[in-house]
Amino acid sequence: MKPRLLLNENIPLPAAAELRLRGCDVVTVAERGQGMTDEAVLKLAVRERRWIVTFDRDYGERVYGRGLPAPPAILLLREPHYHPTEPAYWVLDLIESEAAMEGWLTVYTHASVRRRPLIRSA
Repeated sequence: MKPRLLLNENIPLPAAAELRLRGCDVVTVAERGQGMTDEAVLKLAVRERRWIVTFDRDYGERVYGRGLPAPPAILLLREPHYHPTEPAYWVLDLIESEAAMEGWLTVYTHASVRRRPLIRSA
């Protein structure tokens, strides 16, 4: 079963469309309310049990530095140049990999995939 995804505003809409074509349950921040704060995005992801997909490193700071509640997973994409649908394929590759993503902040680059356990608040 594919996870429920919440795509941050910095993920191109063509990538959202491609993920939907591939059977993913996708919601975008742009659809829910452009200009949402990172805190509001985190709350939405936690409430709806969605993985955050983003190019924004601030989510790690919010969870690790400020102790805000963590969503089931955060996928941080770190590629500076890409075609607008390309992030969808990176996400699909991560989902289909053998490694569990839930409970982790996963940092994806073409060269590597790094993971750090998410802090769970009580």
